[in-house]
Amino acid sequence: MRQNNTRGRRARRGAPSASDRGWDDSMYEDRPTRQLRQARPGAGPDGPYARDAVEGQVRPRRKRRVLRWFAISLAVLILGTAGAGYLYYQHLNGNLNKDALNLGDNKLDKSDPNAKGQTPMNILLLGSDSRAGKENVRLGGSKGDATRKPLADVQMLLHVSADRSNMSVISVPRDTRATIPKCTDPDDQKVYAKTSDKINTSLQHGGPGCTVATWEEMTGVPIDHFMMIDFSGVVSMADAVGGVPVCVNQNVSDPKSHLKLKKGESTIKGEMALSWLRTRHGFGDGTDIGRAKAQHMYMNSMVRQLKAGTKLTDPGKMKNLAEAATKALTVDDGLGSVKKLYDLGNDLKRVPTKRITMATMPWRYSGDYVVPQKDDADKIFSLVRNDVALDGKDRKKAEASKKAQPTEPSQPKGKIAVRVMNGTGTALQPPVSGRASVIANALAQKGYEQATADQTPKSQADTTISYPREDQRGDALAVAKALGVPERLVKHSSAAQEVTLVVGADWRENESYPKSAGGHGKGGKDDNKAPDSADALRGDDKKACMKVNPNYTW
Repeated sequence: MRQNNTRGRRARRGAPSASDRGWDDSMYEDRPTRQLRQARPGAGPDGPYARDAVEGQVRPRRKRRVLRWFAISLAVLILGTAGAGYLYYQHLNGNLNKDALNLGDNKLDKSDPNAKGQTPMNILLLGSDSRAGKENVRLGGSKGDATRKPLADVQMLLHVSADRSNMSVISVPRDTRATIPKCTDPDDQKVYAKTSDKINTSLQHGGPGCTVATWEEMTGVPIDHFMMIDFSGVVSMADAVGGVPVCVNQNVSDPKSHLKLKKGESTIKGEMALSWLRTRHGFGDGTDIGRAKAQHMYMNSMVRQLKAGTKLTDPGKMKNLAEAATKALTVDDGLGSVKKLYDLGNDLKRVPTKRITMATMPWRYSGDYVVPQKDDADKIFSLVRNDVALDGKDRKKAEASKKAQPTEPSQPKGKIAVRVMNGTGTALQPPVSGRASVIANALAQKGYEQATADQTPKSQADTTISYPREDQRGDALAVAKALGVPERLVKHSSAAQEVTLVVGADWRENESYPKSAGGHGKGGKDDNKAPDSADALRGDDKKACMKVNPNYTW
């Protein structure tokens, strides 16, 4: 059951407006106009309360809507500063809101461990526009939305490799059209029927667990945890590291978000950091696509700050930050304590900055929606499913590993024991009945007389062939070749007891593996790297500079 009730809900010349492309402009609605009665920060000509050209008139103050992002911001800061004091605040456990991980009827099986027993980890980071609570209303404005169900306007998948050598973060635009599976709210047992809508609305179908179910259906990636934050506590998060360096390639002035910076590098904090994170019109094409890129740059820069030794040494500030952070956070039960967050932080700290890659799901416009770009989106999620880093550096490691292992069968095929399992079920499709038996029989006809069908239920996006010992790699490769399964889907797993074939959702018919399945490539040089359309950014790229929309310069 859920604990606590708080749940984290264009003006371009010569080009289609953001509204034309279906992007919601409501986050820039105006507050009531009011006069400035006294000098205050931001009241000057460059501040958010700057006067208009007409003397004595004050520009309407824009809503302090916090960017529909900051899931990863809070996550990084909590994890990065956990050791500085979180273990001293056990009462903070009571601040954490907890919710069910997955509200769908069907769930993907967790990732198998590698040969060393290490398991990759996938965390869904969500930013909610919830107005629940006075602070969220103050920051987000729009008191009329206080009772509206929140939207998950920022969604990022954080994938940490099994050996903790690398991390990938993939953003999905909030207006991506997705199939939202049937979900049941654990609080009132209300059932939300399967539907097709913008992915940010999935949060309104019972909570973050329905967004998790939607992601599993869309990507085939099993989600281990989620972390969701709302507006409150964000200013404290922005100030916690003492400012974050950012860069723009031109002077930028976005009156919607109040961002105004000079060309080159600036160090931002507080409300200016919020302005950076919520700026859309001033960057790229004026949509969430450009904003996602700016968020990635900010996150990478903040991680570098933390890695460089940024510390919180003031006990009072640390306590206030801890209170604000935990009250703003909703997690699944698996992360439902400060100790668990602390342990997770220690785990993530092992990842070198240069092996962190931030990317955006390859996409294209389709009317009022964004939709995945078929081949490239399939590729990037296939890389994650197969625990391959987006930076392309895993290719040499994989090649070296293959050279060190046998490629020939250890025994005649008639003596190779093969366990076949049916993993064709997904969040939206029931399993294909008898699939394990069909493939086991096909193997028997090819001389693999020890192939047997295991009826244990499974759910897996990709077909895989795993083997428990290195000397069995040749056996697994022989089975793969007999069925047309690509070599890259053959894996060494400590969870396997024998050569095990899981028939995934990518192989729902026929006795031979479909040539068009498998997500990415045929083993070439670029198969183990994010496609260019993902606009990937490395964590150690200190020269990255945000491209400013030419209509928002000064």
